[in-house]
Amino acid sequence: MLSVRRVMGSETEFGLSQPGNPGANPMRDSARVVDAYAGPRGLKSSQNFWDFATESPLADARGFFMNVAEADISQLTHMPQESVEAQYLANVVTENGARYYVDHAHPEYSSPEVLTPRDLVTYDRAGDLVALASVRSLESTDEPVNLYKNNTDSKGSSYGTHENYLVDRAADFDSLSAALIPFFASRQILCGSGRVGIGREGETAGFQISSRADFFEAEVGLETTLRRPIVNTRDEPHADPAKYRRLHVIIGDATMAEPATLVRFGSTSLVLGLIEAGLVPRLELADPLQALWDISHDLTVSTKLPMSDGTMMTALEIQNTYYSACLEHAGDDAETLEVLSEWKRLLDGLATDPRSLADSIDWVAKWVLLEGYRQKENLEWDHPKLALIDVQYHDVRPEKGLFYKLEKAGRIRRLTTDHEVEQAVRFAPDGTRAYLRSLAVTRFSDSLVAASWDSLVLNAGDYGIVRLPMSEPLKGNRELLADRLADVRDAQALLQALGVDRLTTTNDERGAK
Repeated sequence: MLSVRRVMGSETEFGLSQPGNPGANPMRDSARVVDAYAGPRGLKSSQNFWDFATESPLADARGFFMNVAEADISQLTHMPQESVEAQYLANVVTENGARYYVDHAHPEYSSPEVLTPRDLVTYDRAGDLVALASVRSLESTDEPVNLYKNNTDSKGSSYGTHENYLVDRAADFDSLSAALIPFFASRQILCGSGRVGIGREGETAGFQISSRADFFEAEVGLETTLRRPIVNTRDEPHADPAKYRRLHVIIGDATMAEPATLVRFGSTSLVLGLIEAGLVPRLELADPLQALWDISHDLTVSTKLPMSDGTMMTALEIQNTYYSACLEHAGDDAETLEVLSEWKRLLDGLATDPRSLADSIDWVAKWVLLEGYRQKENLEWDHPKLALIDVQYHDVRPEKGLFYKLEKAGRIRRLTTDHEVEQAVRFAPDGTRAYLRSLAVTRFSDSLVAASWDSLVLNAGDYGIVRLPMSEPLKGNRELLADRLADVRDAQALLQALGVDRLTTTNDERGAK
């Protein structure tokens, strides 16, 4: 039976600005943002603190490696020293096991691995508090910085909000791609964040569902900043490559409304379950890219899209087809039932009146807000005030961000509590290896040389410098380690408690059990 439970995580690149200084160096400011969070908490921050040894961003799921000489510099994330701005590449592992770092010209928060969409909502929102803490730390300096959880500056630049899902390696990647393209193209009606302007530079007046749809140019591909594809082929599992594939999803907007985030991750996890089980509906768009753009530009969600078999379907009909298949094969665990219920509620609301979901979907909330202001002030869609409101919706400061003002006024539904999110900033999720990564940062910081998703590099006394592999995402969790490590206080004792033999540590064959 299908379940939403699987290892998953989110990545958010925050937009940033330095008030009064449009010429500020964004790489430098991104490093300042990361360091502003790390410094007061005693967290290590440097380019070399992240362990790049096991990263392989040029590995393609279609069975080959891209040549380094042919790759854009933005793809060389495993070779940060190649960047002309390498001195600004700060890397931090936060108390909750997340990664907070400089990704090109943006500060990025990559959540710790979680097991349910509900936990994803909590830990994704914890990243917003991390970003807010950075802003607060810099407020009293001569160069304050503002951060925005959005995806475009409306001047032709777009930056990413990515999703990660652990998938069975046995699932055929071509079949995976074919099944996901119609799903991803239509999913934006549930979780788009909205955008003023049509086209990459907003050259046509109007409002659209997705902030990123106009920036996609390919159906399948390895790139993430050039020729952005609907399905990304990066084959970098951050886990045992014989067992797992990490689906790296680059199509999607930064969602702030929690119901939209829940459905974004929950529906995707269920559809991946269908694909793994060989139960996914056979749907194929005649022109996926054109469909992606057409769906984003249609606020009525009623555009008929040509399918490869000659029929026509709307985005709603495509989503309902996936939903019905998931419902048919779903289990009855609480997490799965919650996602199915919310997914259906959003689909029904969009079918009757999209504006009824202004409390649950960002693009609708923003559209209703902007439309009200536009009519009150008698403004056309190309008026610069509307673009400013668009950006202000995403400001991470509660006293400035329009999303937070709507939420505080009870106009946005919330699934988490302040206490849950604050705890998620301080503590890792219990069920994954993020627990051990968090422990290494908070208890063994003096001995921690570097870290990554699937490794810890420790200066372990008599053991020397040891790379401890963590290739099983479900190991290294609280249940397995809390009691065993309760009295452990140094890295050598940690390795001993994990059963790592001093004679084999240099072979990278033993991991957290």
